[in-house]
Amino acid sequence: MVLVNEPAGLDGVHRRIAELVQQLHGQFEADPDAVIAELVEHAAVEIPGAQYAGVTVTRNAKKIETPAASHKWPILLDEIQERHREGPCLTAAWEERTVHVADLEHDDRFPHYRRDVLDHTPIRSVMAFQLFIADQTMGAINVYAETPHAFGPATREIGLIFAAHSSVAWNSARRDEQFRQALASRDVIGQAKGMIMERYTVDAVQAFALLRKLSQDSNVPLLQIATELTTNASSAGI
Repeated sequence: MVLVNEPAGLDGVHRRIAELVQQLHGQFEADPDAVIAELVEHAAVEIPGAQYAGVTVTRNAKKIETPAASHKWPILLDEIQERHREGPCLTAAWEERTVHVADLEHDDRFPHYRRDVLDHTPIRSVMAFQLFIADQTMGAINVYAETPHAFGPATREIGLIFAAHSSVAWNSARRDEQFRQALASRDVIGQAKGMIMERYTVDAVQAFALLRKLSQDSNVPLLQIATELTTNASSAGI
């Protein structure tokens, strides 16, 4: 068996990461949730020393989400970070490219986080790698171990590469999903415009202006107005 901290092992991990990302890119209409879940499962296997892996996502350092985790511990650790607004994964997301907690029992950078993690989980080592996510969202992909000093230079090297590839794959899937949603929204709005044009004998510009005014007057998103119009028309057999 080839170990990842040997030269041939590192090369093999690099190749497997590249193949995984290429495979995810090749999936037609890949679900962003499925993409990040698969990446996290591979992170727990491929990143040296890791027993568990998870992704931390935040927009304002107050509300934290865990869109994917290989075990319950990453989810609980994110809940602790949200409660105290401190922790290595949160810091990696917002401030530093990589945060390494070699031995949680002897690391005083995150005292409230440290206390709760030691009290409620077996986790003793954490390494967090910043993820670059679109839409003003910050994140980190994180690995955890129950033993102190579980992570070394190979963990950092492979983790940084994995984080970079994960950012590309996840953002690509998110953009594809947003594009599909935009196409679906445009189709619904187009249907609603067509109904208004036919019923009230107006052109496309006037029909869209009417939809927009309905949206503004009712303080309801334009897409919702269009959806309700088309749904009601379908129910009424129009």
